[in-house]
Amino acid sequence: MKQGKITIIDIAEKTGLSKGTVDRVIHNRGEVSAKSREKVLKAIREFGYEPNLHASLLASGHRKNVVLLIPSPASGSFWTLSAEGMKKAAETVGPLGIDCKTVTYDQYDLASFRVACDLVLDSHPDGVVLAPMFHYESFSLGERLHAERIPFVLVDSKIENKNYLAYFGMQEYASGYLCGDQLSQGKTMERVLIVRISPDRDRQADPTAGRRTGFLDYLAEHCPGCEVIQTFVHPSDPVQIRQAMEEVYAAHPDIRHIVMFNSRIHRIVPFLEAHPDPQRRVVGFDNLAENMAALRKGTISVLIGQRPGEQVARAIQALADYLLLDKKPAQKDNHVHMDILTRYNIDYY
Repeated sequence: MKQGKITIIDIAEKTGLSKGTVDRVIHNRGEVSAKSREKVLKAIREFGYEPNLHASLLASGHRKNVVLLIPSPASGSFWTLSAEGMKKAAETVGPLGIDCKTVTYDQYDLASFRVACDLVLDSHPDGVVLAPMFHYESFSLGERLHAERIPFVLVDSKIENKNYLAYFGMQEYASGYLCGDQLSQGKTMERVLIVRISPDRDRQADPTAGRRTGFLDYLAEHCPGCEVIQTFVHPSDPVQIRQAMEEVYAAHPDIRHIVMFNSRIHRIVPFLEAHPDPQRRVVGFDNLAENMAALRKGTISVLIGQRPGEQVARAIQALADYLLLDKKPAQKDNHVHMDILTRYNIDYY
C-alpha cells in the first residue's frame, strides 16, 4: 500500500474504477452505482485517514451538521465540561466540513427535553450526539433518528436502543462497583448513606441507575448486612439539602460512609464541613472545580473521574469519520478511563 498522500489515481487503481467515478463518489455528485460507491469507500478506509483526503471530500463545498443534545450547563457544571469538549471538537472538525451546534434542555423538566428533541429534528442534522436523560423519551428520539437514517452517538450514559452508532462513557455498572471498593477500602461497613438527586416530576430521569446497581452488588458481595440509607436532595436548594442531611444524621448520627453517584457531591460539602468527622469517608464523581477544592481539603475522600469533555470530543470525531468517510468506530461501546482522584494526585490530573 502506498505511503504518504492518497490521490484519486491511487483509489482508481485500487478499485479498478475510472478517475471520474472515484471523483463523483468523493465529491458526492453525479450518479454512481451502490457497488462502485462501496468500492471507493472501502478503498478509502483501507488507505487510512488522511487530511488531504478529507480536503478532497470537501471540495464540493457541502458541509455536514452535527448537533449535541445535552442538559443546560447552567443546571450543573458537569455539562460545562461537556460543552468545552464540544468546542474543542468543533475546532478540529470544522475545517473538515462539519458544523457543530448545541441544543440544551432542563434536565429536571421532561417538557423541556421534548422541545429540545423537536428542535434537533427540525434542524435536519446529519448526525447527533445525545446525552440521554429521560429514558423513554431518549429511546423514542433514537428511534426517530434511526428511522430518518440520522446516525447518533451516546455519551455519559446508555439507553436500551441498539441503533446508536457508538457510545463513549464509563462502564456504568463497573464504575459503581469501583465506587464501593473505594468507599470501603476493603473493610466492613456497617452503614452507608447514598445521597441521590430528587427525581423529575415524571420519574423518567435516572442516569446513575447502572452505577447504583454496581455499588449495591459490591455491598452484597463484600459487606453483607451493611445497612443502606438513601436521602434525596434538590441540587439548587441549599436549605433543603441541609434539612435532608440533618434529618438523616438525627436518625443515624454514626454514619461514616457517604456516596453520591453524580457530579453534585459538592452540594453536601457545606453540611459536611459544618459537621466534621475525621473518620468519615466520602466518595463522589467528576473533577469539577468545587469537587476538587473539597478533595484537596479532605472533605471528599475520593473522586472518580470520567472525562466528559473527552467523551463528547471523541463522539464528534466518530460522527465526522462516519459522515465523511463512511467509517464506523472500531467498536460500538467505547469505555473511558475510570480515574481515581485523591488529594495527593488531583493537582496532576
